[in-house]
Amino acid sequence: MSGIETIGVVGAGAMGRGIVQIAAQAGLKVRLYDVQARAVGDARDTLRGIWRKLVAKGRMSAEDADAAQERVVPCGDLGDLADADVVVEAIVERLDVKSELFARLEDIVDAECILASNTSSLSITAIAAACRHPARVVGYHFFNPVPLMKVVEVVDGARSDPRHGDALMALARRMGHTPVRARDMPGFIVNHGGRGMNVEGLRTVQECVAPFQDVDVIMREQAGFRMGPFELMDLTGLDVSHPVMESIYRQFYDEPRFRPSPITAVRSAGGLLGRKTGEGFYRYADGQKVVEEENPAPAYPEGLSVWVAPYHSTGHRRAAALLRELGVEPVTSEQPPRDALILITPWGEDAASVVAEYQLDGSRSVALDTFFGLAPGRRRVIMCSPATLPRWRDAAHALFARDGTPVSVVADSAGFVGQRIVASIINVACDIAQQGIATPGDIDLAISLGLGYPGGGPLSMGDALGTAHVLEVLRGMRRTTGDMRYRPSLWLQRRVQLGMSLRAEAATAHR
Repeated sequence: MSGIETIGVVGAGAMGRGIVQIAAQAGLKVRLYDVQARAVGDARDTLRGIWRKLVAKGRMSAEDADAAQERVVPCGDLGDLADADVVVEAIVERLDVKSELFARLEDIVDAECILASNTSSLSITAIAAACRHPARVVGYHFFNPVPLMKVVEVVDGARSDPRHGDALMALARRMGHTPVRARDMPGFIVNHGGRGMNVEGLRTVQECVAPFQDVDVIMREQAGFRMGPFELMDLTGLDVSHPVMESIYRQFYDEPRFRPSPITAVRSAGGLLGRKTGEGFYRYADGQKVVEEENPAPAYPEGLSVWVAPYHSTGHRRAAALLRELGVEPVTSEQPPRDALILITPWGEDAASVVAEYQLDGSRSVALDTFFGLAPGRRRVIMCSPATLPRWRDAAHALFARDGTPVSVVADSAGFVGQRIVASIINVACDIAQQGIATPGDIDLAISLGLGYPGGGPLSMGDALGTAHVLEVLRGMRRTTGDMRYRPSLWLQRRVQLGMSLRAEAATAHR
């Protein structure tokens, strides 16, 4: 088909307005329709105000703003979209409504017009089933706010013609966005890839490992994420996040990796939705998150003796090096002295499992998370078993806060907090690749742009942390908990076995 010059947008809400804005700014003729005629007028007024602000800030010339406004043509009837090269629907998230709209559009638009759905959770193949020509139906999933979220998922349904997806990829680039290509599967790339963060964060709190505020702090200050899971859910709103969690879980036929939590069901029912209601996991005063201050570290006990368990070679090496930096020489005896703090460094296991396996004194044993390294300024996380006495917990806390570095203390957990959430994120991304939903490069690109994850995306993050280390954490969690949600993806397992990057595709493509 020839190049796209005229785009129709159905739906004048926030998503529709955003698509109209970037299309008009890219020089496209835009036809805007909504079943509520007033919504079209309101959308044009809103866009006019946005463009005025961009002009005032020097981000757009007055001439360009006027030209963009003139390109947006209000439509009072679907028939006014007849000359569109592509029609993007951004309407209510209901399969019957979207299918009915596309069936009507087929009688209006040209045979080569692409029908694109901005759905975030519905099957493109199912939407296309109502059309006489399903090959023209493609997913075109933007993220809110559209002008700022520079990624768009181009989704091929089972009967989509690839050339239409190619045209939408080119159109996205023209509009200043980064397109990624996905096969039609629940959650596509970004919403699918986001399962690891939210559901594992919820599970961590549900197990009373740490309060939600501590989980967020650890994910930011130890794992390097911009936001933790509870900050993210408050921003999105549980009225959006919880149904998506349930929907993707059910669409994958109760896949354990995506198992939702009753925590969000209860809070949703109570109206604790997040920022939009002034209270979610956090309270918001004048739009600002209210956060409780951390308690100061206990006083350091002079003369503290520390024995570092040698059972995990990398953990032992990193912990011993940190102790020396803090001015403490670890005890080198084969067994821990009776008066020493016992420091263990599990990856994927909990403290109780290590204590039991090696017959250590649980009352004096404290675990240190060494998985992410112990660079200066990076938050340190220690973990206690149910048997750890307060005296030794406080001694470990004081020790690792000795140089002013913040320390979080959590209850016993397979994989601490950061290990389990980050390993889950990487594992889900690996399985997206294993299922052929998208290429490794597009998985990283989509998730880093769509969710703001660090390190270039989850597959690159797995490579940087060490693929064998990630696999070790997952196997430890699976062994400790018996939960199938932690079973390693075959994509990860095979690349560890073969010494390959998580971003590497198979050398021989399947035919």
